[in-house]
Amino acid sequence: MPRYTPADSLQSPRFTGPVTFARLPHVRTLEDVDVALVGVPFDTGVTYRVGGRFGPGAVRDASVMLRPYNPNLEIAPFEILSCVDYGDVAIVPGYIERSYAAIEAAVGPIVEAGVVPLLIGGDHACTLPHLRATRSRGPVAVIDFDSHTDAWDSYFGEQHNHGTWMRRAIEEGLVDVDHSIEVGLRGPIYAAQDWTGLRSDLGLDYLTTEDVFALGPAATAAAIRERVGDRPAFISFDIDVVDPAFAPGTGTPEPGGPSAHDMLAVVRALTGIDFVGFDVVEVIPAYDPAGQTAFLAANLAYEMLSLVALGRAGR
Repeated sequence: MPRYTPADSLQSPRFTGPVTFARLPHVRTLEDVDVALVGVPFDTGVTYRVGGRFGPGAVRDASVMLRPYNPNLEIAPFEILSCVDYGDVAIVPGYIERSYAAIEAAVGPIVEAGVVPLLIGGDHACTLPHLRATRSRGPVAVIDFDSHTDAWDSYFGEQHNHGTWMRRAIEEGLVDVDHSIEVGLRGPIYAAQDWTGLRSDLGLDYLTTEDVFALGPAATAAAIRERVGDRPAFISFDIDVVDPAFAPGTGTPEPGGPSAHDMLAVVRALTGIDFVGFDVVEVIPAYDPAGQTAFLAANLAYEMLSLVALGRAGR
């Protein structure tokens, strides 16, 4: 029986008690822990709308609606995994590099303890220090769900923001590019090279949103699994990959994307992969009037937990 499990919502109502992810214990230990949820209230790396620093709180609020059994994957993840809410990283508002150092310092011990980190952002820039913290695992296969490449070399002369993290991670040798893929690219871009250069310059494969529509969720997931193979893998899920009709609460929305249903289906189908980390980023509650973006982010994190549970169960 896992040591750390959520509060029973049939015994105490969801709206009672301290707010943690999925009503898990807020614990600052890594002993007897399988997965640690970490909030990253950081949005200094954005280039358009701000407010992602409030994302972890909004996702935690929404996550109290999660229930213990996942009928789609036929698994009760909290019966298999010992999970905790590890709290938030003490980032340094307004300072990207110092915040990067704080994120890496917070996540590093989680990785070294053999615990799977699941980060809730925050803007997408926080993925770079997250990957730096996994350096001991060697380069990882990154599955980046995103409507943007995030592979700029620089923006207004600056090399660190939410649009450059992928290129920096590749340059630092953190990404196994031969087994990595970006999924859901769409929208106007500056030049064709913005996409084609992923393959020609970086060796990084991608599926556009139109590819995802043509393939459907099952075949999209199959293409991702084929690309990743047996490599240790990391999911980074930028909520803006989902059409803003379903996820309006984000910083750089791009119309014409896949539905929440289809993206949940793709993530659920990523079974049989050796996952070493996850993040869900770019939720901005100020643009999320009904809270649907936060609810979606919470459910995506739950599906990620379920994938880890399936792996531990040998399924």
